Order: sequence, then structure tokens, then C-alpha cells
Amino acid sequence: MMMVAGVTGCSNDTGSAADKEPAASNSTTADSEKAKKGKQQDGSAAAQASAVRQSTAEGAVAAWVTAVIKGQPKQACLLMGEPAADSSPARAGTPSRCNSNAPEVRQMQDNIGEFRTSFMPEPPTKDPKVEVATVPVTGDKATVPADKVTVDGQTLDKIILSHSTGLESGQLDVKVESTKIDDAWYVTNLDFNVG
Repeated sequence: MMMVAGVTGCSNDTGSAADKEPAASNSTTADSEKAKKGKQQDGSAAAQASAVRQSTAEGAVAAWVTAVIKGQPKQACLLMGEPAADSSPARAGTPSRCNSNAPEVRQMQDNIGEFRTSFMPEPPTKDPKVEVATVPVTGDKATVPADKVTVDGQTLDKIILSHSTGLESGQLDVKVESTKIDDAWYVTNLDFNVG
């Protein structure tokens, strides 16, 4: 089991959610209706689908987990960002950054590959149905515990635990942090804690 303090470093430049490719995720009926309405307004289904998924912390986390399981590190990168810190402004994943060969991007892609193994339900799936329960939002941040994420009906914490050796239920605490950057939500941290 890989222990990770955080998953960041994907982005150096900023961009809006409309610049992003759509993530592979399941949307609710309300999200589908918003996407249809957006498509009618500007004709850009891809831009609207991404914006709809990233309009909530839960949507961004669901899209990111789906991209991880599907083995789509560039898509996962587009759904990742870095919150503002000290003198650094918040930064969101952009196509130019996520398609680059920068060392931190390569490291992030390697990490995504390892997360894919940990996040894959049994039996393995090519088209996971990922759902995230509503979580409280504090300002522009939300923390989603792994037991609030379901993949094909199984909670993510139990899936991760099933791939680990020597850990029992209650010893693993996994949380995904999402932050609102430029009016869209991004995954900004992943904490694995063993206790």
C-alpha cells in the first residue's frame, strides 16, 4: 500500500473549467439537464459537461476517481489543482500543463497509475459507476472521506483496504480534498493515513 501525503503539483498555469476536456464520470439527471441547457446556449457540449462535473466538490472527486480507475492520468490531471498558499496563487490543471513532460507531471502520472490499482473494485471494471455523497463545504474547500465515495456500489475505503496487506478495517483513513479555483472544483489533495 502506498502512503501519500498529497497529490498536487499538476498545474503551473491557470485556466477555466471551460478549457478542460470532459471527465469520464457519471452525472445525475440534474447534471445532465444542466449540460443539455448549456449546450443549447453555447453549443459546446464538452466545455459544459466538464463545467457541470466541476460545479461541485463531489462532482470533481467523482470525475477524478473515475479517471484514475480508467487509467486516464491526463484527464485526472485536468481535474487536479493546487490551492493558494502563502504567496502562490491557486492553480488549476490545464491541457498545456497536463500534456507536458515536466518532472512533476510525470511523477503525478506515476502516482495515478499506483492509485488505479488501489481504487479498482473487484471484479475490475472498464466503465466504473462512481458516486460521491454530499459533504459539507467550508469556504472554498471540502473533504470527502473514502467511505463517502462508491465505485460500482462498493465504498472506496473498502476497495483500498481489500488491496492492502496487513491492514484491518478502522486502520486506514483516506480523504480526498477538493478546492474551488476560478469558479470550478478541483482535487487538491489525497491523504492516506494509517493508524
